[in-house]
Amino acid sequence: MMDGHEKSDSAMVAGKASNKAGQPAAETMERRAEAKESANQQITRRAQNRESVSRALNRVRNIASQRKKERLTTLFHHITVDLLRLSFLALKRDAAPGVDGVAWQDYERDLEQKLSELHEKIHKGAYRAKPSGRRYILIADGRQRPLAVAALDDKIVQRAAA
Repeated sequence: MMDGHEKSDSAMVAGKASNKAGQPAAETMERRAEAKESANQQITRRAQNRESVSRALNRVRNIASQRKKERLTTLFHHITVDLLRLSFLALKRDAAPGVDGVAWQDYERDLEQKLSELHEKIHKGAYRAKPSGRRYILIADGRQRPLAVAALDDKIVQRAAA
């Protein structure tokens, strides 16, 4: 039995038992609507770029966009090794090496150990961003525009924190 386009009824009907369960029952079993999606689901899909985002981070993002003057504190528990891995994989693979000279492919070797060390440094409070390198690029009118080049670790942490 189909309720809508490509939707089917669940195999089990949710029920709510009556308050008075005698012989015969004073009330009949009452049907109730099933949940539309899993309440325990932690990963959602974003509409625009299809990037997986945890529900907790999505709530933080919504609050930050709605209440622009509110300060967000104690967000470190959201930065996990999995989030750092997703941040690393989202970086451009063919981008120039960072100021530390480490390219994406170099960092990928022994990735799990590097990410767990980075995660540990962040949560201990020992992580410090390296100074960005300054490069100048030529713009159309002949002037030069300054460009900051961050280390690869810093790019990963910035993306995770964003």
